[in-house]
Amino acid sequence: MKDSDYLFNEHHKKEFPPAHTAEHLLNQLMMRMFHCERSYNAHIERKKSKMSFILEQKPTRQQEKEIERRMNELIQEDMPITYELVDRDHVPADVKLDRLPDDASEMLRLVHIGNFDVCPCLGKHVRSTSQIGRFELLGTNWDELKHSFRIRFKVVQ
Repeated sequence: MKDSDYLFNEHHKKEFPPAHTAEHLLNQLMMRMFHCERSYNAHIERKKSKMSFILEQKPTRQQEKEIERRMNELIQEDMPITYELVDRDHVPADVKLDRLPDDASEMLRLVHIGNFDVCPCLGKHVRSTSQIGRFELLGTNWDELKHSFRIRFKVVQ
């Protein structure tokens, strides 16, 4: 079954596919590096994007540089982006559905980035990670009270 064969919920966003795909990569990288959840607040745009994560402690400058280095390494791996349609009863155990809207359809589209990441998403993506371009970390902010770490970045093609 293809995406076009199934009617999903309306998707109103007009993503810039390279930055949106980078969002998926950064979410999984942060989960692996800092044992956190996916971003709780993301604004992904063509010129500049930002994502916020709840972390136990503020990352060091060395860790920030490692985020940028590892993101570019993942991009260069040229991992394929593929899609899988599943109904809610057949979602893999490691895929969380708690952030789906209340009116999400019974059939879901899972986006796979190689064997690195999988999550439900209706957005537009590049065909492989090498099409993202270069990931540039523009800056970060740390909110000590909320333990919120915001990453500002852009992708350069």
